[in-house]
Amino acid sequence: MTLPLVVDLDGTLLRSDLLVETGMAFIRCRPFQLYKTVGWLTQGKNILKSQLASATDIDVNVLPYNPAVLELIKSAKSEKRLIVLATASHYTLAEKIAEHLQLFDLVLATNEERNLTAESKRDLLIDHFGESGFDYVGNSHDDIPVWSAARHAYVVDPERGVLRKAQALGNVKQTLLSSVVPLKSWASAIRIHQWMKNALIFVPLLAAHQVMNLMMVWQGILAFLLFGLCASSVYILNDLLDLADDRYHHSKKHRAFASGDLSIIAGILAFPLLLCTAFLGAALFLPWQFSAVLLAYYALTLAYSLDLKRRMAIDVIVLAALYTLRIIAGAAAFQLQLTFWMLAFSMFMFLSLALVKRYAELRDARVKGKKEKTRGRGYYPDDLEMIASLGASSGYLAVMVLALYIHDQATIALYTSPHIIWLACPLLLFWITRVWMLTHRGLIQEDPVVFAIRDRVSLVVGALFCAVFWAAA
Repeated sequence: MTLPLVVDLDGTLLRSDLLVETGMAFIRCRPFQLYKTVGWLTQGKNILKSQLASATDIDVNVLPYNPAVLELIKSAKSEKRLIVLATASHYTLAEKIAEHLQLFDLVLATNEERNLTAESKRDLLIDHFGESGFDYVGNSHDDIPVWSAARHAYVVDPERGVLRKAQALGNVKQTLLSSVVPLKSWASAIRIHQWMKNALIFVPLLAAHQVMNLMMVWQGILAFLLFGLCASSVYILNDLLDLADDRYHHSKKHRAFASGDLSIIAGILAFPLLLCTAFLGAALFLPWQFSAVLLAYYALTLAYSLDLKRRMAIDVIVLAALYTLRIIAGAAAFQLQLTFWMLAFSMFMFLSLALVKRYAELRDARVKGKKEKTRGRGYYPDDLEMIASLGASSGYLAVMVLALYIHDQATIALYTSPHIIWLACPLLLFWITRVWMLTHRGLIQEDPVVFAIRDRVSLVVGALFCAVFWAAA
């Protein structure tokens, strides 16, 4: 006798949770209406799910489905078994998923009258199929009562302690585990490789020729680490807010939260923890000015994630400002004065690199034959040539600022042989030109700073650039 196969959705068929997904989508679209969710929740969890489902637009086509569960369903389908989707998610979303996958014969889900979870789901399934009249596929503590009423239990990527409780029931037929390495996923989520950008904190120290001051070096290392924690907090929050857009991107869809390698709940817990640690450390061990710059960085990044990244021209200027804030943070940590030349150079330089990033995205869209506005951005593929013009011009303006810096009276007083700095200009011209040419050819499709860290030619040019200033000093 072939019994129905009943499949849970959140955390089982779907490597995510639709309540959390709709919640994050609501925050992104209506951040100033967050208070409404509290009122909905007081009316019941089923009302909250209903309101969030109707207030957001979740594209079920790009959600992270579990391939192992899909294979299990298809195998059961080939045996002519009845396939049932039974979920605590709202029925409108469940119906969309069933329509997309074309695998389910019956959909049972939460509606305005009931929240279909735990005992509620168990009782409904017993009403439909009888005690031990179905097999059930699930993953959470809420699924324990349902497994107790099922003939066979299939356990998928179980929550902590769930597998032990399920096995105690004595009806576990199969356990399906994803091959995810949590440590690797977290390293990717917090962007450890992006921490190299925080080396800009040491620029004021190098410019002031204080690199042998061990106390300042220690302050710089501490500032580097705390800034990294703050930046990682922002990266996680940005990924949580950008779930939908990332899933449409050819490479970003593999990010830990977009792909379901890490749960959204884990990200929601992690980002404030990292942020609080960064600000607490800054308040205890570094000058208050560093905390002020860190706060400005966080506020600007938050504004960028919520809105500014979708504004043409504003987005790249903000990106350039975020790079420059790292240098300002270094000056604050070291209690050193920033010069006009340093700020002007960094703004033009980082504006050029921000435009490299946008150019790479637009070029990829054009290669794929797209003509509409890039998803989540304020640009069209036809803007490619203008982006290239603006980016290269900005990079060359940075070289001009460097050339003018050489003749500044403060520079002449600071360096023994300031004329040697002229050698840095052709090096920088070469590097900027090369970066833009490689981007034009489609060979740079990532953050240009990350590319530079991994590119041998860039590392050689960087070493020669530093050697020039050392010789001049």
